[in-house]
This record gives sequence, structure tokens and C-alpha cells, in this order.
Amino acid sequence: METGFSRSQAIDLLKKYNKEKFHLLHAVTLEEVMKYFAEVLGYGEDVSFWGLVGLLHDIDYEQYPQLHCQKAPELLKEINASEDFVHAVVCHGYNITVDVAPQHQMEKVLYAIDELTGLIGAAARMRPSKSVSDMELSSLKKKYKDKKFAAGCSREIIEKGADLLEIELDELLQMTLDAMKVSENRITEETAAL
Repeated sequence: METGFSRSQAIDLLKKYNKEKFHLLHAVTLEEVMKYFAEVLGYGEDVSFWGLVGLLHDIDYEQYPQLHCQKAPELLKEINASEDFVHAVVCHGYNITVDVAPQHQMEKVLYAIDELTGLIGAAARMRPSKSVSDMELSSLKKKYKDKKFAAGCSREIIEKGADLLEIELDELLQMTLDAMKVSENRITEETAAL
């Protein structure tokens, strides 16, 4: 799978349309978690593509929240993103802002983990360690079941994502938590460099 651009071009585009530290952190988190899933699910040859989709998945969200996933194709043209790449970015807004359904396994992963990484990040910030490194699945599940906690993170989308991937919700939670644990230091370093 080809992106049509380099990571440095992706970073420049990300920074052009995203200024808030939270959005940059979320972008880098998704990049690292997507790369983890690519490796674990047997798509190692496409790890860069998966990662860059994660990095740029919300390219239009900060400046164009009402047009999220609708404005992205125009912005991604600036770096000559391939059609496959644009489709992958856009489809994470399926049944929210667009009617473009996730088809490839990578697109289904993005759809499933976008909201989930936000919820896990919020849960980590509530811990004394401020880290996912000591978080257990049981603790995450308690936060997940509390609908008032991180209320902006849609449990419905996370559950639809698990269904698209044909895996149990607990497995999705554990895999995403594992991905964030493995990449926590890289996420911190990469975000600080932006």
C-alpha cells in the first residue's frame, strides 16, 4: 500500500492544520497504535501506511470540526495522498459524518480504536502514575462501563468497531491497552518534538 508522501510531509501537514497539543498527542498515539496493530495482525509490510493513516486521521478535525472527514480529502491533496490513503482516513467517520464504510482490516482497526485510545488516555491521566504502564484490563473495564467517564468517547462506536473486526470487546480493549503500553515512551517523545 502506497501513501504517496513521506512521513516528514505528513508531519508538516499535521502541524499546518493542528496546533492544539491534545490533537497532536492523539495523532501520534494513533500512529503508534496503528503500527502495533499492523504488526500483530500480520500486516508488517504495510506498517508505515497504517501508521501514517493513524497520524493524519483527524487532519481536518481541529479547524473544520463540522466537516470532519469531509474536508480531509482536500487537505490530503496537498501532499498527493493516494486514493487508498484518503479512503482509509475518511472512513473512520462512517455513519457519523460520512457514508464511506471501512473495508480493509486497517480501516476497521482505525474505526475501532480512535475513540478507545481517547478513553484509555483519559483513564491513564486519572491514575497516580499518569501512565498506562500499570493499568490492568479490569481497571479499564470499570472506566469503560462508567458512561459518565470520558463521556465524549463513544462506546457505541468502539463496540461497532469490535464487531467489524469480529473480535470480542475485551480483546479489543486489551490489544489497544497493550499497544499504548508498548508505545507510551515513543508517543511522549514524538509529541514533544512536534
